[in-house]
Amino acid sequence: MDAIPRETALQLCAEIRVKNQGKWYTFNGLWCWGCSRFTGGDPAKLCFSSRPDNRRCAQINARYDRRA
Repeated sequence: MDAIPRETALQLCAEIRVKNQGKWYTFNGLWCWGCSRFTGGDPAKLCFSSRPDNRRCAQINARYDRRA
């Protein structure tokens, strides 16, 4: 898998958060809520940032791969 550019990952993360907003009762919604909540929204701490290729978040990976 190719690395996801940081700016693209941030953009996808924002889109996914909007889509999942208020859907804490779903797996993806809960995942987004937890990631945002426990990192304080700091881009350096968000789930996708924990790997150098920005591929730690399955939701971002799937959306990025569909775009390609």
